[in-house]
Amino acid sequence: MSSRLTPEQPQHRQPHAWYLVQCKPRQDERAEENLLRQGYTCYRPRHSRERLLRGQKQLVEESLFPGYLFIQLSQQDNWAPLRSTRGVSRVVGFGNQPLAVSPELIECLQQRCSAPAPSPLLESGDKVRLNNGPFAELEAIFLSMDGNERVVLLMNILHREQKVRVPLSSIQKAE
Repeated sequence: MSSRLTPEQPQHRQPHAWYLVQCKPRQDERAEENLLRQGYTCYRPRHSRERLLRGQKQLVEESLFPGYLFIQLSQQDNWAPLRSTRGVSRVVGFGNQPLAVSPELIECLQQRCSAPAPSPLLESGDKVRLNNGPFAELEAIFLSMDGNERVVLLMNILHREQKVRVPLSSIQKAE
């Protein structure tokens, strides 16, 4: 974990390459902001997801790789300010050499992260069908999420409405 990383000098290296920057804990947004302010080209892949905040479902944007971001640098760029940039811990590398990231990987991430945010899959009151387990092929009413991997359903069992908790993976929205 050396702070004296310097770029390699091989002739086959592209003029600008992407590198992975490790940020200080929960400071990737701060590091990105400070690097951009200094004129560096950065990319912090983000995605939107629903989270339960103060009892309400909200769509929040989060880092796809918490604690990391990508920076584009050339051998001629000034690497020294990276060490003292607020939020930056180090440039990821092996030995004293930073490790370049494939531009194809960055391109792929940019394409995937620019896709529109998914709309909520299920709303309270939606009809769902169970596709496996003891209740397979039965319909139910979606009530709520129970954590990240389970749902609470309302089912008609023996002529009474019962709340049932099942894995999210075992249901699909009824058409």
